[in-house]
Amino acid sequence: MFEYLEPDASGASHLPPSSRSTPQARPERVRHMLYGSLAAIDRTIKILHALGYADPNDWSDPIPAPPSRIEPGQPGELQTWMAILTKTVLIE
Repeated sequence: MFEYLEPDASGASHLPPSSRSTPQARPERVRHMLYGSLAAIDRTIKILHALGYADPNDWSDPIPAPPSRIEPGQPGELQTWMAILTKTVLIE
């Protein structure tokens, strides 16, 4: 159903050979954002890599996420981080 495009060295994405004969397939960019602790983000990136979806180097470096609505000093206040991945998928 979905195929994703791997960028070449220049950063441009090319259609896989099997998709060149299907003119109805169109590429579309999808942005994934992970929010959580550094450990949770790292683990999720490794799982997606093991599944063959995305290389760990394709993700942005984790950056601090905007503060949550938890009041300072309350239980559960943890630093939240985010990492971003942009993939190009083929939509049939």
